[in-house]
Amino acid sequence: MNILKCITVVSFSLLLISCFGFSDKKESKLKATYFPSENTSVAYFASGCFWCVEAIFESIIGVEEAVSGYAGGHTKNPTYQSIGSGTTGHSETVAVYYNPKNVSFETLVTVFFGSHNPTTVNGQHPDYGSQYRSIAFYTNATEKLAIENKISKLNKELYNGKIATEVIMHKTFYKAEKYHQDFERRNPNHRYIRAVSIPRLNAFKKKFPELLKKEVY
Repeated sequence: MNILKCITVVSFSLLLISCFGFSDKKESKLKATYFPSENTSVAYFASGCFWCVEAIFESIIGVEEAVSGYAGGHTKNPTYQSIGSGTTGHSETVAVYYNPKNVSFETLVTVFFGSHNPTTVNGQHPDYGSQYRSIAFYTNATEKLAIENKISKLNKELYNGKIATEVIMHKTFYKAEKYHQDFERRNPNHRYIRAVSIPRLNAFKKKFPELLKKEVY
C-alpha cells in the first residue's frame, strides 16, 4: 500500500469515529419545540462534541432541556460545516436550560468539569481543533466567580494548574442544525455514539449518580 493510499484509509477511518463529518439531515422523530418557563435560567458550556455534552446535561435533575449550538467565536451565523474549518472562532456549545430551584449553576459547573478533561487544549478525544475546545461561559459576575473558584480548587487539588478551560462572557448562541439536536438519543447505533458518546455518558453517570434523573439512572 503506497503512502498516499495509507493516509487516505487512516483519514477515512478517523472520520467515521469523529463528531465532524456526519451530514445526515433527517429531521424525523425530533422532539417537540421547547418553550422555557419564566423560572428557567440558561447556562452555556463547551467541552468537545456537542452530541456528548447535550446528553450529559439532559440527564441531570433540574435540567429542562439542552440545545446544541455554536458560541465563543467571531463569525455570524456559523454552520456545522463552517466551524469545522476551525476559522470561525466558535466552539461546539450546549445551552443548558435549567430550574435554579432544582439545580444550581455551581452544580452545573461541577458537572461540566467532571464530565471532560479540562486540561486538553483544543479538543476532547477523539475530536481535536479549536471548535472542540473547553469553554465555561458566564453571563454575570456571580457566574464568573463560581467558575473561577472551581478552576482554582481543581487546579490545586487535581490538575496541578493545568486546566486549559477558557472562561468567556457569553454573547451570542447560535442554535445548531435540527439534525444535531438529541443526536445521541436518536442515533444509538451510530459508530461515534457507540464508541465515544455512550461510554462518556456512562462514565459520568457512574461518577455522579446522585445528580441523575430517575429515568436515566
